[in-house]
Amino acid sequence: MHATQREVRIIEAMKPDGFVAYRDLEAVLDASPATIRRDLTRLEAQGLIVRVHGGARLVDDAAEPMLRLAGTPFDQSITLHLAAKEAIGRAAAALCEPGEGVMIDGGTTTLQMCPYLAGLDLQVLTNSLHIVNALLPQAGTKILLPSGALFREQNIILAPAGEESMPRFHAPKLFMGAAAVGAQGVMQADTVLVAAERRLIDRAEEVYLLVDSSKFKSKSGNIVCGLGEIDVLITDAIPADFANVLDRSGVRVIIAR
Repeated sequence: MHATQREVRIIEAMKPDGFVAYRDLEAVLDASPATIRRDLTRLEAQGLIVRVHGGARLVDDAAEPMLRLAGTPFDQSITLHLAAKEAIGRAAAALCEPGEGVMIDGGTTTLQMCPYLAGLDLQVLTNSLHIVNALLPQAGTKILLPSGALFREQNIILAPAGEESMPRFHAPKLFMGAAAVGAQGVMQADTVLVAAERRLIDRAEEVYLLVDSSKFKSKSGNIVCGLGEIDVLITDAIPADFANVLDRSGVRVIIAR
C-alpha cells in the first residue's frame, strides 16, 4: 500500500469520533509501528492531525478533509493550455470504438474528449459532473456515475479509500489525466485523487494518460502509478530526454496536433 493510500485510510479511521488508537491503525493498515509513526508525522506536519497519548486525533478544521482537493480549481485550470488539451481530447476520442464501454476520469483534458464522442453510442463511467453535462446532449451515450461525496471545486464525485463505489460495469479502457508526470510515475496533488484513480486503474485493461506538455515540468506530487502501468500517453509534446524513459517503460506515445 502506498504512503498516500495509508494517509487517506488514517483520516477515514478517525472520522467517526475524531480519534484513532495506534493498535487500531496497525490492524487497518497492516503496517509496522515505525511506518505508521512516519505516516502520522507527515499528516501532523500538514496540519490535519495531532498525535496524542495512545493515538491521534483530527484537528477541528480537518473533520471533513475530503470535501476540498489540493491543486488548481477546475475553473482556473480549464483555461490553461486549452488548444493543446482540445487536440489531446480529439486524439483520445478517436481511439474509442462504437458501442464500447469506457471510463473517463474527471479532468480538464479528459473533458475535451466529449464533443468527439457524439454518435459513437458509448457507455461512459465517469466521476465528473462536468463530463456528465457535456455528454447529456448525446442521446446515444449511456452515462454511469459512482457513489461518493461531491467535491464542488472540481465537480467530481469521490468515495473514501477502501469503499467500493463503482457500479458493476466492465469498461476495458480508462482515460485519465494527471497533475504531473515524471520518471517516478504519474502524480496527483491530492491523496484522495490517488485512491480514486487507483480504483479505476485496477479495473482497466488499458490505461490512456492524457496530459499537455506543461505536466512534464512539475516533478512533485503523490504517485498514482508507475509509468509501466500506462499503455498509451497522449500529449502535445514530450521533453527530448523523457522519450527514452517512456520507451523503456513500454509506453506508446501519441502526439496530438
